Amino acid sequence: MSLDNHPHAYARLTIRRLRNCSVAAVLALFCLASSQADWPQFRGPWGNGYVSAPGDAKTIGLPQVWSETNQVKWKTEIPASGWSTPVILEGQAWLTTATPDGHDFFALCVDTASGKILFNEKLFHCDKPEPLGNEVNGYATPSAVVEPGRVYVHFGSYGTACLDTKTFKVLWQRQDLPCRHFRGPASSLILFEDFLILTMDGVDVQYLAALDKKTGQTVWKTNRSVAWNDEDATDQMTRDGDRRKAHSTPLIVEVGGKKQLLSLGAKAAYGYEPATGKEIWRAQFSAWSGAPVPVFYKGLAIVSTGYGTSELLAIRTDGQGDVTRTHIAWKFEQPEKSVPKTATPILVDDLLYLVSDDGMVTCLEAGTGKEVWRKRLIGNYSASPIYADGQLYFCNQQGKTFLLKPGRTCEILETNVLDTGLMASPAVSGKALFLRTKTHLYRIENSSPTE
Repeated sequence: MSLDNHPHAYARLTIRRLRNCSVAAVLALFCLASSQADWPQFRGPWGNGYVSAPGDAKTIGLPQVWSETNQVKWKTEIPASGWSTPVILEGQAWLTTATPDGHDFFALCVDTASGKILFNEKLFHCDKPEPLGNEVNGYATPSAVVEPGRVYVHFGSYGTACLDTKTFKVLWQRQDLPCRHFRGPASSLILFEDFLILTMDGVDVQYLAALDKKTGQTVWKTNRSVAWNDEDATDQMTRDGDRRKAHSTPLIVEVGGKKQLLSLGAKAAYGYEPATGKEIWRAQFSAWSGAPVPVFYKGLAIVSTGYGTSELLAIRTDGQGDVTRTHIAWKFEQPEKSVPKTATPILVDDLLYLVSDDGMVTCLEAGTGKEVWRKRLIGNYSASPIYADGQLYFCNQQGKTFLLKPGRTCEILETNVLDTGLMASPAVSGKALFLRTKTHLYRIENSSPTE
């Protein structure tokens, strides 16, 4: 088992290496491991939608059945609007919101025990926000990232800030990172060592940047290297720059003993050195506006390319330079409508599960891309699924959550309904499921939790 995928094993190994270090250093390591029991970033502690560490068979005891009148510990109305996933740590759930017109941008903190809003303050203002042009995205879609003592919030080019989670004081903020998002910002933040990594794929510029998380200063900035060659385009979407955008969030993995940042852009997927921003490899394609996070499986970066020629590509991550012709291990493109453009696929054992925007769930063999089964669920899907207690949770925009049993046959275990639907992905802390609908944040928990 990879130590990257099992933080407790990693902690034991590191403690052996730190025998001569201070007790404080060892205690800090244990605090880091325990903090991963919450939901510190989009897609959870490991960036893959897992509630428990991969390989950990421990039962969490999340609810399987709920409704507006059943298993809801509290329900809190969230002012303004936002699709960002709650990030949770040390009894706090952090969300972002914005006014529907895109003029004002807020950070919001909810007490996870009571549902009380502890903090809701405007951080940024924009006199002339760019119209969204669609109902799928919003002005507060990027999810925050939280660590002990600090939370980092992001609204794309409209602003990025770091707040103290105890005093709620703004420690630093930036509004000088350019990007014309056109349909609204969507890429979420991630942390790597002392860096806060931003993804800015707009119609005018496309780049990644690492900020010093303590000061907010730029450490590195890397432009996307794909060649556009669209100056003579005749169709409106290309002239507007729509085909240059992407909305994905990166994933940090280990390849050959070295850290690698997997990132999906428009027209290409990339591998970077997260410490320097140096491009390692890229694989090109023709699609754009992809949002799903890459999935990592046995040296393969599995990416959902986006709009246009929508396909799932499995790319070997040990290449250098342009690997388009040499490192594509498999491709899934038929039928095209089965490929998700928004929700991130999820891997359980050797099977990959994906839900398309219009509700087609497909199971593939992760190593080959071979289709195992396909089943249509009701509704439309933007939220990415999570995996807990041997079950997959799929939440739709109409308020229904389907629980599926992973395996080589499709088995729907439960269907749960709330009043309004989810654009944000689920989050988990302890035995509680946190669902952000279009209007409220819910804490859903078994009234008599199983041990």
